[in-house]
Amino acid sequence: MEIKKPYVVKDIAGKLAVGFLKNPLTAVLGIVLLALGWIALSTMPREEDPQIAISGGAVIVAMPGATPAEVENIIVKPLEKKLREVRGIEHVYGIAMDNVGIVNVMYYIGENREDSNLKLYDKVMQNMDEIPKGVMQPLIKPFDIDIDIPIITIALYKKEGSKLSTVELNEKIRTLQHKINGIDNVAKTTLQGAHKEQFNVEVDMGKLSAYHLSMGQIMQAIQSLAANVPNVKGKTNDGKLVIFGISNAIESVEDVKNVMVANYMGSPIYLQDVANVEQSIDKQNFQDADIVYRPDANQSKELRQIKPQVTLTVAKLAGTNAVFVAEDVMEMIKEHDEEFRNEGIGYIVTRNYGERADEAVNELMHHLVITIIIIAVMLIFALGWRESIIVTFSVPAILAVTLFIAYLSGQTMNRITLFAFLLSLGLLVDAAIIVIENIHRHLHAHDVDEKEMDQLLIEATDEVGGPTNIATLAIIMTMIPMAFVGGMMGSFMKPIPYNVPVALFASLVVAYIFTPYLSLKLLKKPEHKHKHHRDNKEHEGEK
Repeated sequence: MEIKKPYVVKDIAGKLAVGFLKNPLTAVLGIVLLALGWIALSTMPREEDPQIAISGGAVIVAMPGATPAEVENIIVKPLEKKLREVRGIEHVYGIAMDNVGIVNVMYYIGENREDSNLKLYDKVMQNMDEIPKGVMQPLIKPFDIDIDIPIITIALYKKEGSKLSTVELNEKIRTLQHKINGIDNVAKTTLQGAHKEQFNVEVDMGKLSAYHLSMGQIMQAIQSLAANVPNVKGKTNDGKLVIFGISNAIESVEDVKNVMVANYMGSPIYLQDVANVEQSIDKQNFQDADIVYRPDANQSKELRQIKPQVTLTVAKLAGTNAVFVAEDVMEMIKEHDEEFRNEGIGYIVTRNYGERADEAVNELMHHLVITIIIIAVMLIFALGWRESIIVTFSVPAILAVTLFIAYLSGQTMNRITLFAFLLSLGLLVDAAIIVIENIHRHLHAHDVDEKEMDQLLIEATDEVGGPTNIATLAIIMTMIPMAFVGGMMGSFMKPIPYNVPVALFASLVVAYIFTPYLSLKLLKKPEHKHKHHRDNKEHEGEK
């Protein structure tokens, strides 16, 4: 690049302008940046809210026959004292009940879950020799907050006229649950309000008393036949393996009815003589759930229906795209539509976190585009339409760089991340506006005819580099302290101090590279009257 009146650049802004002003790769760089931003926007995992790392666990210790006071003094208080020795524990909660004590621990927000669980297990195992006599071995159950929050909940119920029993409905739902467990990035599925098949024995206390029997005899009679007899294995003299086995003695409701519980005056007493036996569901499970809905959205509230239902919940792995996981789950549900119609099974999606996350991200992106358009219109009236195009290009380029860096750092696309972009949007155009405004001023200066266009652009960019760098650095420094905020709020708002400084730094680089380059392509030096007058005089002199 040859400049008739060389200008010595003093700042990084001028050096970037010199390096990219007439470089043929500058346009390619702009296209690549926009493409990387689009790829990041399309592939980044989408969530409605950022996932917060919460770790903790529970230590469950049983002591059969102990009262709550004994459990508190023997188990809970000593265990609380030991667990407070673990570094990183924020809260310890102890619960004493009959026969069992539970101590819950909560680690500080942001602690690594795997490390926290290992610390908890290690501390309990170190003190196993101090367990009093009569206390059973502790059960350690870590909290798994990352996969406990469902992204989809589906209520399944029997339609009017369905011939399915409650047991058959639950079996079909469990089959569906098993298939959904096989979908990529599905972490956990649960059933709420589900029931299992079992034999129910309702003992008639009057008959039991008449035969001089006790409930213990009934229980022992049933338990003696309710389990498989262990197999007996051995070898014969010729080296062959022989396996003996006895199948379960209870296979139907009739087998249960014919269980002999005692002898009365030389006659056997069967279970059906003292109890009502039926094959049904687990009545002791009181976790029933009903769904209230209107088959037709136009119907009034009086016509709504209430039906027993089973809710299937689906949770995803941490850091994966809630939109894609939800779409895969719904696709599998739709594959069973015909089967559900034939069996008389209805379902209602009561929560779709993936759909909500996608809508939230799309809505914020829509508002982002509207904001960019407003900025472009304002610049048309302030500087001109050519200058407006130059500044408007810088916004998607800066956001593309920020999105791609966020994607590389493992962040997810959520409303806090996009809020950080919206927060910094007004700041992103500052550098580009300052550069283009100074270029505009130089183009209308009185000595503009004495300078080449490229020299003018480099000089105008380099002139504002220092103040712009300091101003942007000052804004970045105001955002960095937010990264050190602890607790729930710090983890929730962390995308702001992570992304705003990156966006502001990217705004400087984009402004110094692309603003002079686009100005060279779109802007021209204005024609001045004195230049026309001088050119006419020179032309007359030549004549």
